[in-house]
Amino acid sequence: MDETTSTTDSPQVIALPPVVYLAGLAAGAALHWFMPLALGSGKFGMPLGVALIAISIVLVATAVRTFVKAGTNIDVRKPATRVVGNGPFRFTRNPIYLSMTLLVAGIAVWADALWIIITLAPVLLVMHYAVILREEVYLERKFGADYLAYKSKVRRWI
Repeated sequence: MDETTSTTDSPQVIALPPVVYLAGLAAGAALHWFMPLALGSGKFGMPLGVALIAISIVLVATAVRTFVKAGTNIDVRKPATRVVGNGPFRFTRNPIYLSMTLLVAGIAVWADALWIIITLAPVLLVMHYAVILREEVYLERKFGADYLAYKSKVRRWI
């Protein structure tokens, strides 16, 4: 596949999802460092945070494994080869993004850092408008009725 094909047969997202989440996490951590604002997670913060992080890891590992088995690309800059509707994709159209959200939330709870939760809100807005909606338009255009049928059965998040 040539370079032109790989860039035109993709959702043309504004930014790579891990970069969006990492930027939000970094901003929240920096704000927490300079102006600490407690979430109030108290003695439950560490176990709850670890649980959210563990769920995140299991979810992303399962989603990646499902994509690999299906033979489609995980990288949003590369073409999708098929609609994947099994594994965690039976319950959410975006298990990898849900996983990243749970990871950031888990870190926030564990660190008792409200700023990280606050900065997660703009991250989710960027993800919605600059990534997810573009992916959905791309998948509808590429897979038509197959994607629309999947989309009608499975929620975007949970």
